[in-house]
Amino acid sequence: MPALMTIGAIILSISTLTIDKLYLKSVSIRGWWLYTGGPDGARTILSTIAGSMITVAGVVFSITIVVLSLASSQFGPRLIRNFIDQRINQMVMGTFIATFVFCIIALQNIRDIGDTYFVPYISVTIGILLSMASLCVLIYFIHSISTSIRANNIIARVSVELEESIERIFPEEYGSDRSKNDRSLEDIVEEQGYISEKYYREISSVALEKGGYLVAYDIDELLDIAVKKDILIRVDHRPGDFITGRNPLLWMWPKNRLDEKLGKKLKSAFVIGSERTAEQDIEYPIHLLVEIAVRALSTGINDPFTAITCIDWLGEALSKLAGKKMHDPFYYDQDGKIRVITKPLTFSGVVDAAFNQIRQNADTVPAVSLRLLESIGSIAHQVRRDEHRKVLLHHAEMILRACKENVFGEKDRMDIQDRYNRVFEILTRRESFQEESIIGRSLEKKFSKIL
Repeated sequence: MPALMTIGAIILSISTLTIDKLYLKSVSIRGWWLYTGGPDGARTILSTIAGSMITVAGVVFSITIVVLSLASSQFGPRLIRNFIDQRINQMVMGTFIATFVFCIIALQNIRDIGDTYFVPYISVTIGILLSMASLCVLIYFIHSISTSIRANNIIARVSVELEESIERIFPEEYGSDRSKNDRSLEDIVEEQGYISEKYYREISSVALEKGGYLVAYDIDELLDIAVKKDILIRVDHRPGDFITGRNPLLWMWPKNRLDEKLGKKLKSAFVIGSERTAEQDIEYPIHLLVEIAVRALSTGINDPFTAITCIDWLGEALSKLAGKKMHDPFYYDQDGKIRVITKPLTFSGVVDAAFNQIRQNADTVPAVSLRLLESIGSIAHQVRRDEHRKVLLHHAEMILRACKENVFGEKDRMDIQDRYNRVFEILTRRESFQEESIIGRSLEKKFSKIL
């Protein structure tokens, strides 16, 4: 953005100078709103604006570096990208640089030789207006930077990114029957007409020359290649995994159809980067929230309220994910034949990523453990599958077990036990709940009375 704004300032300065030279040669046709001074005054104004703008730009840059340092030490270095990507920071820096460039270009076109002189009246006026706009931007920047480093705002931004990822990766209408996922790869291979021993004997791998994080891959492209080449593709990595160089990126069957051209085409469907993103990896923003919570629970910071805020937003995201249809690992062609096998994200894996580290670091902080159980209880209202309830119940049991061993206050242990009992009641009583059934609706009324 600063580069684009600077280019815009150059174009604007050239345009205003052209208008000055072509249409404002006579003083009589100038409007009352234009600059009316001489060349010396124009030089003074433009040089003052240019000098102050480059000074303020340096101050803004210094403030931004300080904020990044504070955010990196308190919330984690991976959150620096969130500050850099904010449009307000880019716009502020771009405004000051663009104003500086505009004034410099206008300044060098002022002429005062003998009795002839040229003053770019419009350019000087625009420079004054840009300086006023820069002052407003500076005031807004001071307000924005002071609020952007608040823990609640940082957590909320990451949470928005997480929810957007969930909506993008798991839209309501997407997904298939998860009952197929219980079958093993051997069963699938035999069902599709492959012979298991022959499959493993004729399977071949496609490897990367250089390692990195799997940022995303195009499943439609892989499916199209598999159909055209009549092959079976198996991807054992999902977005967010680190793939070591020269290790298999994917497997394909049969291996006699793999050549250099096909290998390059298959690898072109994958995006490998130096860091994780939330493009197809919802665990990445979850890990950011977990990192903030774990740092807040450290002895150096000791801020359980920030950890509780992270838990609240994690519970919100997991509640939304609980109502989504997860991806099927098998992708079929039009004839119903499996062409691509992937490693899908599971609800159990997401809950582990969200709660494991926080639970491990909060076993001596009853307030955080209580909020973890409350969050699990709120998620329990949204789940519709028995395996999801078992996952939540397992985490609730681990929290209870850890607190019994590490929490010494009798009242605190009683509160945690009471909160666990509520979660247990919600999860076990809702096992037969069906959202569309009359029985399910009547049970829902009973549960609301119990709560």
